[in-house]
Amino acid sequence: MRQRTTKDVSTSAHKTPKVKRNHDETQARWKKSSLFALIVILVLVPFILIVAQELFQHLVYKYRIKVPLFVDLSTPIDFSLNHTINMYLTSEEGISLGVWHTVPESKWREAQGKDIEWYQSTLNDGSPVFIYLHGNTGTRAATHRVGVAKLLSALGYHVLVPDYRGFGDSSGEPTEAGLTTDALHVYNWVKEHSGSSLVVFWGHSLGTGVSTNTAVKLVEQAGIVLDGVILEGAFNLGKEKLPGHVFSWYYWKFPGLTYLFPEPWAENKVVFPSKENLRRMKSPLLFLHAEDDPVVLIQSAQELYEVAVSTQNVEQVKFVSFEGSLGYVHNGLYRDPRLPDIIKKFVLSL
Repeated sequence: MRQRTTKDVSTSAHKTPKVKRNHDETQARWKKSSLFALIVILVLVPFILIVAQELFQHLVYKYRIKVPLFVDLSTPIDFSLNHTINMYLTSEEGISLGVWHTVPESKWREAQGKDIEWYQSTLNDGSPVFIYLHGNTGTRAATHRVGVAKLLSALGYHVLVPDYRGFGDSSGEPTEAGLTTDALHVYNWVKEHSGSSLVVFWGHSLGTGVSTNTAVKLVEQAGIVLDGVILEGAFNLGKEKLPGHVFSWYYWKFPGLTYLFPEPWAENKVVFPSKENLRRMKSPLLFLHAEDDPVVLIQSAQELYEVAVSTQNVEQVKFVSFEGSLGYVHNGLYRDPRLPDIIKKFVLSL
């Protein structure tokens, strides 16, 4: 028993230094790994924050989900527009715009099964052509936008409703300059196919800013005066303080992300100088506004109207308001039964 005990103690004494060496080696490896990881972090974090910031924004912000989901904008008949065709126009390199063209209601039967060439040829039939420039967010399939297209078609007019770049199934990123370029392209395309037919802009909300921008560009670049411009829910950025950037909806947003990365729309400056534009425009104007509009107060539109009248005259510039008790707010004017006669009277005056 004693010999065994002595042997065991002797063996344990020999093992202790080996265990200690293994422990020391493990600690050394851990320290080296930690030091390497720290160096990697110190190198990679600045790289990610500085060098890869733009790439990160591109991946995180710009690959957004198209809203509304499961809507095929290439089939306008799904939105009860049975005399409408979908097409795509290239406003500049890399920018494709989804556009609906609705012909006058009187042609609905003839329009069945027709191709783009037929629709284009009808633009030269002498009927007025409306280009509807819609508001911020959403697509050309929004209920009130479809409602305007139906109203104008029922009056015997052609209607083109484009989605600006970044909206709907149109490619690109929305910017003020880009939206103006898109509207100019649609106008020039229409003029190429419509001959001497009247071409009228109808801008709603954000579209009123696009309309006045485009009207001024046409005057400055080509000396062209639009046949007529309707401004529904016209806003004045000099007076209205918007709660957020008008294009912030375009980008993905994650809580706390802007602490590490600047908002990608921060450099996407928006001016839409409607007041200044109206001082330079010569087109006949019709303002439409609901008294209960909570998005753009009617006082803003009235101020713009006064600017336009002072530049032109009361014969060229009209203002029609709709009682707040009707509940049209910002998007519902198309439902008013008086609107068709208002539009017809304006067109006949052009």
